[in-house]
Amino acid sequence: MQTLEIPVHGMDCAECTEHVHKAISSLPGVEKVDVFLAAEKAIVRLDPASVTMTDLRAAVSSAGYSVPSDVEAGAALASGLDPRAFTRQVLTILGVLFAVILFIVIVGEGLGLFESISDKIPWPLGLALVLAFGWPVFVNVAKAAWRRQIIAHTVMMMGVIAASVIGEWVTAALVVFFMRVGDYTEKFTTERARRAVKDLTALTPRSARVERNGVEIEIPVTELLKDEIVVVRPGEKIPVDGIVVSNQCSVDQSAITGESMPVDVTVGDKVFAATLVKSGSVRVQVTHLGADTAFGRVVKMVEEAEGNRADVQRIADKFSYWYMPVVAGIALLTFIIRRDPLATAAVLVVACSCAFALATPIAMLASVGAAAKRGLLIKGGKYLEVLAKADVLLLDKTGTLTLGQPRITDVVTLNGMSENELLKLAASAEKYSEHPLAHAVRVEAKSRGLHVDNASTFESAAGFGVRAQVEGRSVKVGSARHVGQVVESSGGRVVGESVVAKLESEGKTLLFVEVDGALAGVLAAADTLREDVPTALNEMRKLGIKKIELLTGDNERTASALAKKLGVDFRANLLPENKIEVVKQYQREGRTVVMVGDGVNDAPALAQANVGIAMSGGTDIAVEAGHIALLRADWSLVPEALRIAQRTLRVVKGNIGFTLLYNLFGLTMAALGFLPPIFAAALQSLPDVGILLNSSRLLKAK
Repeated sequence: MQTLEIPVHGMDCAECTEHVHKAISSLPGVEKVDVFLAAEKAIVRLDPASVTMTDLRAAVSSAGYSVPSDVEAGAALASGLDPRAFTRQVLTILGVLFAVILFIVIVGEGLGLFESISDKIPWPLGLALVLAFGWPVFVNVAKAAWRRQIIAHTVMMMGVIAASVIGEWVTAALVVFFMRVGDYTEKFTTERARRAVKDLTALTPRSARVERNGVEIEIPVTELLKDEIVVVRPGEKIPVDGIVVSNQCSVDQSAITGESMPVDVTVGDKVFAATLVKSGSVRVQVTHLGADTAFGRVVKMVEEAEGNRADVQRIADKFSYWYMPVVAGIALLTFIIRRDPLATAAVLVVACSCAFALATPIAMLASVGAAAKRGLLIKGGKYLEVLAKADVLLLDKTGTLTLGQPRITDVVTLNGMSENELLKLAASAEKYSEHPLAHAVRVEAKSRGLHVDNASTFESAAGFGVRAQVEGRSVKVGSARHVGQVVESSGGRVVGESVVAKLESEGKTLLFVEVDGALAGVLAAADTLREDVPTALNEMRKLGIKKIELLTGDNERTASALAKKLGVDFRANLLPENKIEVVKQYQREGRTVVMVGDGVNDAPALAQANVGIAMSGGTDIAVEAGHIALLRADWSLVPEALRIAQRTLRVVKGNIGFTLLYNLFGLTMAALGFLPPIFAAALQSLPDVGILLNSSRLLKAK
C-alpha cells in the first residue's frame, strides 16, 4: 500500500469534503481517504497497482473539483495566488454588488419609493436576472443531481423553482441573494480556518545560509542536506531543526513551545525551525528538515486535525443527510393541506441545512488552531470530545511528574565535617564517573560554587560506587554495601535511626561518603518533582477528574512517597504491559481514561488510553502514540487542554441546539403561512452567522 497527498481545488464548504471523499473512496484499490478543507488536500492510502494519479484526478473531477498539476500547483505557490480562487472572488463580488442593488430596489418598492418597478420588468427578464445571479449555485445543484447527491442548496433550489413557477420572480431573486450571502459567510469562515494554516506555514523561512566548501551561500531550504552547517544571524529565523556547533544566542521559541520568554542556547543545545534568533549568531548542524522538523509536524497535524472528526460531527453529518428528505416531505404536506404555493415555497426556502454541516468542524478547527498557539498539539477534533468527558487521569512518574534527572536534596555530615567540604570531596571522587547520581553530586557542588579537584587515583565498581584519592585523602562514595564496613563503627546506627530511615521513607536514594576509613556523611538524591504538578492536579480535580493514579516501574517505597505528596493513588513495579492492563481495566468499567507520559515504556498505554498526552521532551515514539502533545514542559497545559475540550464541546452543542431550534421554528412558521418566502430567504442565512460568531469565541484565550 502507498500513501499519496494530493491538492484539491474548489472546495468551499464542509459538504465539498464529503463529495470528494465519496468520489475517491469509490475507486477500487483505495483503502482510506482523509479530505481536509482548510489545507485543501486529500491524503489517500491506496494500492498503486490498482489506482493511478489519473484515476484520482478523474474521480475528483467527477465530484466537481480539480487536482492541479505539479506545474500549476508550483506556480500558484510561487505567486501566492490561485487563479480559480481569484475568479471565484471576482464573481462573488460582482454578484454581491448586483444583489445589493436588487435588494435596495425591492425594499424601496415595498416602501413605495419606486412606482412598481418590478411590475414593469417582464417576467422572462426577471427570471433571466435570477438565473444570471444564481448561476454558480444552480450549476452545483445540477452537478450534484447528476451524481445522485443532495446538497444543502438542493432544497433552496426547489424554493427558487417554486417561486418562479407562481410568477414571484422578485421572491426568487431574494432567495438567490440570501443563498449567495450564506455561501459568502461559509466561504469567509472556511478562509479564516485556511488562512490560519497558511499563516503557520509562512512562519518557516524559505531560504537558508549554508556553509559549503568554506563559503557561505544562500539556497532554498528545500536544497539543504542533513548534517550540513547552517549559519543564522540576529533577527533571522532558524530554517531547520539542529544542534548548535559553535557560538551562542538568545532564541524566541514561542512558535514551537508557546513560551514568550527567549531561551539562551549554546554549543550542544537543540534549536528548532521557525524560531527567531533575537541576539547572537550561531552555526547549526542540520538534523531535521521540512516536514520532519518539530514545526513541520505541528503544521501537518493542525492541517489534518479536521480529518479526525468527533462523534458529534458525524451525528451532524448524518442529520444533514436525512434532513433534506424530511423537509421535502413537510413541503409536500404543506401543499396538500394548505394548497398554498407561497407557504410551500417558504418551507423549502427556510430549511437550508448548511448550518448543521458547519456546526462542528468550524468549532473544532478553531480550537485546534488556538491550542497550537498555546503550546498544545491536538491531533483531531474527536480527541477534544473524548477529553471533555474524561474522569480518570493516569500518570507516569519519571520525566512526567518529575524532571527525570536526580538532584541532591539533603546533605548530612558527621564528625564535624562541613556540608561544602563533604560535597567537594564527593564531587572530586565522582568527577570521572558516568553514573547519573555522580552527575547530580557534581551539579550540586557546582551550584554552591565549589572547586572540584582531580583525583590522583580512581576506581569504579558497578552497582557499588567509586573509590578515589583526593588531595591525599582516601574517599569512597556509594551504596551502604560499598561502605557498609564503616557504617557500624562510625556512628552509623545513629545515622540509620535518625536520618537514613527518614530519607528512605521519602523515597530518596542515599550515597554514603567515607573519608579515610570513617563515615563522613550521607548525600540524599531524588528525581525532583516538577513545581507546577500539584497545582495542575488540583485544577484537574476541579474540572471533573474523579480518579488520579500514579503508574510507575519504580519500587513501592519511592512510588508511595511521591503519591502521598501529591494525594493520589499509585501502583509500583509496573512493566509497559501492566500499564496497558490498568488502562483497559478502567475502560471496561466504562470510565474515560487520560494517560500522561513521556517515554518508550509509556507509548503502549498512551495509545490504549481514550486520550494520551505526551509530555514535551519525551521520546518520539511517545509523541506519535499520544493524541495530544505538549510543546513545552509546562504541566499547566494539561488542565488547559481539558478546559479547551470542555469549552469546545459546549460551543458545538450550542451550535447544533441553536440550529435545530431555529430551523424547527422557521419550518413551523413557514408551514402555517406566517413566514412569506422573502422573509424565509432572509432568515435562512442567520444560523450560519450565529455559528460563525459562536465558534469564533474559541479563538480567544480565557
